[in-house]
Amino acid sequence: MINVSSALKVSFRALWVNKMRSILTMLGIIIGVGAVIAMLAVGSGARQKISEQIASMGSNLLQILSGASTSGGARMGAGTQPTLSTGDAEAILRDAPAVADVAPSLNGVAQVVYGNMNWSVGVYGSTPSILNVRDWPLASGKPFTDQDVKTASKVCLLGQTVVENLFGADDPVGKAVRIKNVPFTVLGVLESKGQSPQGQDQDDIVYVPVTTAQKKLFGTAFPGMVRVIMVKAVSAEDLPVAERQITEILRQRHRLGQKQDNDFTVRNLTQMMQASEQSAEIMTLLLGSIASVSLLVGGIGIMNIMLVSVTERTREIGIRMAVGAKTWDIRLQFIIEALTLSIFGGLIGIASGVGGSYALSSIAEWPTLVSAASIMLAFCFSAIVGVAFGFYPAYKASMLNPIEALRYE
Repeated sequence: MINVSSALKVSFRALWVNKMRSILTMLGIIIGVGAVIAMLAVGSGARQKISEQIASMGSNLLQILSGASTSGGARMGAGTQPTLSTGDAEAILRDAPAVADVAPSLNGVAQVVYGNMNWSVGVYGSTPSILNVRDWPLASGKPFTDQDVKTASKVCLLGQTVVENLFGADDPVGKAVRIKNVPFTVLGVLESKGQSPQGQDQDDIVYVPVTTAQKKLFGTAFPGMVRVIMVKAVSAEDLPVAERQITEILRQRHRLGQKQDNDFTVRNLTQMMQASEQSAEIMTLLLGSIASVSLLVGGIGIMNIMLVSVTERTREIGIRMAVGAKTWDIRLQFIIEALTLSIFGGLIGIASGVGGSYALSSIAEWPTLVSAASIMLAFCFSAIVGVAFGFYPAYKASMLNPIEALRYE
């Protein structure tokens, strides 16, 4: 029967006698485990940040841009030729079953003034449904209404960035601001959404009724003109169906022939955002895979040191065999030594990996997310490395001939 307690005592004593060599052997595992945890934390943090940005854009979103104009033979980008109208938005909501809500938008840049403060900001004319389409609640105040749209009321909703730059800590609700020298009453303040996946500040925005933007701020090339229509599909599964229905409705309304190109562009924002999230997941796997190589290097270091230890302790092994130690007693001794180095190295590596992740987050301002799964993965992998790379030296030690081992100098 294998004497486990005796094997433990012999193994720990051997590691303690060679403390410096044991520490240097553990170093490879420490670096490997720490690197795996830190790299997975960086990747997971980036993925979570992108997920939050995707959620801030709204769910199940489609964006319809007006057509592209041509100037001097050069075809300009989508949205440069006005082809969309509020009537198009109404027709999409009415005739497309896969569409839950729509919000037409006419935007421009304008100077917003309050007292002696002013701020240049993107002003968007839209309908009350924009808050539903963008999943954007109010922090305070109330939204403008359909009646405000019908009467082209001079009311507005402010983003948090605009509030901070114009009002500071004051409550803007009920106060008057000037947009292009037109007085507007602030009805409400939007909740903070932070940056978009493209890095834009989503809170640097002002919403006004779309008719107000058309008649009193930016003007239009034709009645009801808008530049963008935001569409919210019934569900993520309905996005392709909604895209197809929208295309059919707009081609019919714009009287486009079969051979004519669309004078609009439909973009699936949800798919674009999901592609960004998948890229972050791939980056996380790549970082984890690269870091795990250092664990293998640490395992090879353990095996090399254990092989050296077998050679140095050949005579000791011969004496143990001569007094009755069995093959598995010798194997167990060296496996325990390798496993001890891996486990202690793994524990120190976990502490250094978690600490390194928080240091990266605070110093470099990178988003990091340390998960229990990554800690368990790194620790278990380090234990497996210890057993796997410790088995061969243990096997070699157990197969020594006792007589030859005793003669070894």
